[in-house]
Amino acid sequence: MTTQLAKVLSAIDSINAQDPNQIIFNDVSTPKELAYSQQMSACLAQYWPDANELLKIAVHAQHIQRWQLKRSDYPEGKAGYYSWRIAQGKHHAQLTMALMLEQGYSDEQAQICGAIIRKENLKSNSDTQTLEDVACLVFLSHYFDEFAATYIAQDNEAKVVRIVKLTWGKMSEQAHNIALSLTLPEHLAALVAKALN
Repeated sequence: MTTQLAKVLSAIDSINAQDPNQIIFNDVSTPKELAYSQQMSACLAQYWPDANELLKIAVHAQHIQRWQLKRSDYPEGKAGYYSWRIAQGKHHAQLTMALMLEQGYSDEQAQICGAIIRKENLKSNSDTQTLEDVACLVFLSHYFDEFAATYIAQDNEAKVVRIVKLTWGKMSEQAHNIALSLTLPEHLAALVAKALN
């Protein structure tokens, strides 16, 4: 790892360590987005060990300072949700690009990384697709259980199955194969099977 890359990743961690939201990660209460960035980078390193430097930054920064833009500040419903998601992507990209420029990356490199974070050209840009794949795999590995439990408690298993279908549709064939190799708890594996049938 270059010194330049290490400094940017450390700067991202310093910002995400300020997240007031905590989750249990490796048996320790950890700022949520700090844990998420580590989960994202670990997934990338495991399945895409030859990833380039800009993709490594984009993956680590995908949710940088996510708590600043609250979902409740946007309208209810699908349109409000997508407005929030787009605003988040722009925020994450701008903040990361500024950190990169501070560490001597070129404007072109920062722009490329920002486009990956904003998930531009998802199906035609392999780095953007890999970022999406990593995000989907991290969701299945670390957040699917809690997400599914919330909707099943509301007797809304159909929504869980629909979200898995949508998630699957965003993933590459490589990510599909990785997802199918994950050892999920039986009840979650059953939900994935329903979504894929």
